[in-house]
Amino acid sequence: MRIKLTRRQQAFLDKLFDLYREFGQPVHYSVVAERLGVNPFSAYDMLKTLEEKGVAASAYAPKGDQKGPGRSIVLFYPTYRAAKFLTQLRQEMFGNDEWSQIKESVLRRLRQALESNSHKAVRDLLGQLPDVKTPLAYCTEMIGVLLLNLAQCQGRNFTLGALQPLTVSGGPVGLGTLAGLSLGSLVSGQTDDPSLTERLAHHIREFQEQLNQLSEESLSRLNVFLQDALKAVESARRVSRQGGPPGD
Repeated sequence: MRIKLTRRQQAFLDKLFDLYREFGQPVHYSVVAERLGVNPFSAYDMLKTLEEKGVAASAYAPKGDQKGPGRSIVLFYPTYRAAKFLTQLRQEMFGNDEWSQIKESVLRRLRQALESNSHKAVRDLLGQLPDVKTPLAYCTEMIGVLLLNLAQCQGRNFTLGALQPLTVSGGPVGLGTLAGLSLGSLVSGQTDDPSLTERLAHHIREFQEQLNQLSEESLSRLNVFLQDALKAVESARRVSRQGGPPGD
């Protein structure tokens, strides 16, 4: 299940994670409050919210050098899910520049493949996918592969209108539906490469797993990219209808 955190919640979790690494043990909420410059009670409430979301946990410890029964203090520490979430988030942030370049590259290759009617393009793009490092970049590449495969399998029967609702629903549901449509078109059609269906199915499983790990911000970016990719498909089809280069 994907973790959903607001920017403010992410900031608190990030600081809790850094402090836990700095001290090597759970920390008091007042320390988090001091580092972030907020009210201690606000920090406590936010850390309890993070605990409810499964990315933070609390423990009780004796106050100071106190021994035996008495008043305890509440300490907080990040969970394994927090480490996984922050690693994913930082990968996405680090990959922003890379994603922008990949986005333009995918749109360019998508237009070129459709204009030239190159049926090798889907196989070529699938062959390049293992080299994609970040989840956001991988999913961007996959959207290009799925659209290209869908357009080539359906040929003249391919209608962009049927895909527009996917950009409205957004998130992993709309993109997952795109993957299902693309694979279904390949299965029901004819291909000179029997292994292509198996390879595409493998990457679709990976694609869906990656989608479930992405942040809301990254899913929103992919949804906007899908809209841009659909426009690129329409533009390429117009060029093809007007008489583009012969297919290979």
